[in-house]
Amino acid sequence: MPKRSSRFHLLQWPGWLLTTYLVIAQGIPAFDYELGVSMGTQESAEVITEVGAAFWYGFAFADLVFYIPVMIAGLVGHLGNARWYPVVLGAALGITIYWPIVALATLVAAEDAPGWRLTDLNAYWIVLPLVALWAAWALYAIGAGSAPRRD
Repeated sequence: MPKRSSRFHLLQWPGWLLTTYLVIAQGIPAFDYELGVSMGTQESAEVITEVGAAFWYGFAFADLVFYIPVMIAGLVGHLGNARWYPVVLGAALGITIYWPIVALATLVAAEDAPGWRLTDLNAYWIVLPLVALWAAWALYAIGAGSAPRRD
C-alpha cells in the first residue's frame, strides 16, 4: 500500500468525522426531529420558534438525501483516488463551506426575533467557522493536486 501524505490524512480523517457527526446529528432528526432535540443535536421549537425548527429540519432532510451521500461518495472516491472524486468531493466541500455560513447568518439575523431564545451561541461560533475553514482548505487541497501546472 502506498504511503499517504499528510494532506491526504488531513482531508480523510476530519471528513469521516464530520460525516459521522452528520449521520447522527442530521440523519436521525430527518426521520424524527424531536429525537434530535432529545439527543441535543437539534434545537427545540420552544427555543428557536416553529419556523426555526422547520428551517433546521429542512437542512437535516437535505443532508440526509443529498449532502451525506455525496460526502461519502467523495471521500470513498478520494480514498481510492478515483478519477471522478475531485468533482464529487468538491461538491460536498462546497456545501460544507456554505451551510456554516447560512447557519451563522441565521443566528445573527434571528437574534432579536420574537420567540427566538437561543442564547448559548459559543459552540456555533467556534465549531462552524472551523468546519468551513477545513472545507475551504480541503477544496483547495484537491484542486491544487489536480490543477494543470503552468511552467
